[in-house]
Amino acid sequence: MRLVGERVARPERYVEVKKMEFEDSSLYHYAIFSDSVIAVSVVVNSAAKNAEEPWKHVFHVVTDRMNLAAMQVWFTMRPPYGGAHVEIRALDAFEFLNPFSNDKNRNSKYLSMLDHLRFYLPEMYPKLNKMVLLDDDVVVQKDLTGLWRIELDGKVNGAVEICFGSFHRLGHYLNFSHPLIKERFNTKACAWAYGVNVFDLDAWRRDKCTDHYHYWHNMNENENKTLWKLGTLPPGLITFYSTTKPLDKSWHVLGLGYNPSISMDEINSGAVIHYNGNMKPWLDIALNQFRPFWTKYVDYEMEFVQMCNFGL
Repeated sequence: MRLVGERVARPERYVEVKKMEFEDSSLYHYAIFSDSVIAVSVVVNSAAKNAEEPWKHVFHVVTDRMNLAAMQVWFTMRPPYGGAHVEIRALDAFEFLNPFSNDKNRNSKYLSMLDHLRFYLPEMYPKLNKMVLLDDDVVVQKDLTGLWRIELDGKVNGAVEICFGSFHRLGHYLNFSHPLIKERFNTKACAWAYGVNVFDLDAWRRDKCTDHYHYWHNMNENENKTLWKLGTLPPGLITFYSTTKPLDKSWHVLGLGYNPSISMDEINSGAVIHYNGNMKPWLDIALNQFRPFWTKYVDYEMEFVQMCNFGL
């Protein structure tokens, strides 16, 4: 609220200028979709501070209309470290999304419009050919430029797999008792995680993955939402089925928001750590042993953080 108040009081200070870096495909581009200013600031801050050449990194932040002003004020007052670039846009700026945003069948509890954006990256950023999707509950601990050197071998999505033994395979997320699923997919195929995803947008366009997502979304609606469990991972597993390349697990260490047994060695060696789960690091219920990895990137010098007594 203080950030919005600042935006209202001094609107002339917060007019965003479109920079050529936002569409420069030779730079490293990240998409972050979130309604949390403090969470996004930690993602950007941690990524920029750990980049060898932060001025080559561009963060595309999309938020809802309610939080747009707050995001604009934050990143104007506290520009990213080392000359990294931040673009702030409201989701309703992408007019092609309007039909879906009015879809009364959408379960907003499990599929917010911000989560839905991940299926439209090529349409949102038509001049880019590669992009990394970062969730807003991650912390970057190492330079991420290596992600751009990974050959996806014609695949669309690079992601860390989450299956071990019989756990977290497709059968865990999709309804294989339904013939539409049983006929098209392998129940034992390994699932993968959202949070750190390398997308080849040219391959995405080639394979028409957005159309593929629309097809299965409509099929699920026609079948009374019985094809998969709620959330965005199951439709992601379907959309990028057979076109996902596994990344080394050190790129994306999961579970800091629910699993207290993750080893410190695994965390320290991880390029990105992910507080997926309910115990977010900004909440009182956070796992205390993991909280410092997040709080070290909170910008306590930001005056509105101090004024709000935001302390962890």
